[in-house]
Amino acid sequence: MTKTVAILGSTGSIGKILLSTVKKNRKSFNVVLLTANKDYKTLYKQAKKYEVKNLIITNDISYKILKKKCKKKNINVYNNFDIFKKIFKKKVDYTMNSIVGFAGLKPTLNIIKFTKKIAIANKESIICGWNLIVKKSILNKTKIIPIDSEHFSIWTSLNEININDRKNLNKSIQKIFITASGGPFKNTPSSYFKNIKVDQAIKHPTWKMGKKISIDSATLVNKLFEVIEAQRLFNIDINKISIKIHPQSYIHSIIKFRDGLIKICAHEPDMSIPILNSLDKNLHYISKNNINFKILNNLNFKEVDKKKFPVIKILNKYPNHCSLFDTALVSVNDELVNLFLNKRISFDDIFKNLIKILNLRSIKKLKKIVPKNYKEISEINDFVRLKTLKLSIC
Repeated sequence: MTKTVAILGSTGSIGKILLSTVKKNRKSFNVVLLTANKDYKTLYKQAKKYEVKNLIITNDISYKILKKKCKKKNINVYNNFDIFKKIFKKKVDYTMNSIVGFAGLKPTLNIIKFTKKIAIANKESIICGWNLIVKKSILNKTKIIPIDSEHFSIWTSLNEININDRKNLNKSIQKIFITASGGPFKNTPSSYFKNIKVDQAIKHPTWKMGKKISIDSATLVNKLFEVIEAQRLFNIDINKISIKIHPQSYIHSIIKFRDGLIKICAHEPDMSIPILNSLDKNLHYISKNNINFKILNNLNFKEVDKKKFPVIKILNKYPNHCSLFDTALVSVNDELVNLFLNKRISFDDIFKNLIKILNLRSIKKLKKIVPKNYKEISEINDFVRLKTLKLSIC
């Protein structure tokens, strides 16, 4: 039986990997929706190649161009994420959300009602709106699968636990370790950070990723996010979750249970593995390599250098509950990364300004406020971005 697939953010690295998996199994999957922000050229090529009848592109200029190109192609083109009711007459079998940054939250919340399963690669959605996501997924009986390699490996090690019902994990788990490659600057003196250029920061030593996530990896903000994401997903006390620098990126998570057992999840640093397994357990990953015993015999784990990467200190006394402070954290970082990519601030300004802004009294008080709806989260996002822009550009 053919399964229907929707991909939010199909022109990025995760979306492309998913489409390549679909390509190898065309008889099993029917792609019914693709979305992008600006890249109408890639979106149009994907639509033609996979015979997709529904496209969403949010940039106004790109929307007008794409709408014109698709006019005689029997392809529907939309420019917002409030249109799902019109697109879907019944639930989609599988949805991937790989939209980058805060922009991924609203599409996540909107599509839950229309999909049986949602694979979330957008960690910012989970951090900013987890309480809203869980509420909607329970109401609509939608299965949630985390796609980040670390969280997918934890989820797999926990026997693919129902994310909406994980009450007793905190009692059974003693410690969770998530790994980090260390990024491109793990061996670079912090005194050099102010001189780092954009093209250096986006060259990740292990993974092939988009610019934004590559910068987050270089600053280790992605690991800060992943600890919070793991807390939200698995309802584990945040103090039980630690980061280990592991340059080989072969081990993705280690779980120590209270009964003495330790589960270690290892696989090649290839995002097609969690993506393929989330799509269909019956698909097979074809590897050119055998088990890499050379790596297994020489595993290296180190502590994070918090002096070099001070953003990790933000986790000190970080609340276990969802709050609007989560949105502030994501939004400040989103804005700072954008400023760096546009060469308006230096690399080390990301660290300095992130910590400085999050320590403002007006931001810290957000830790006490639990978001009730998307509007509240969106308003804080707008407020924090303006404040970040004002305080970062002198």
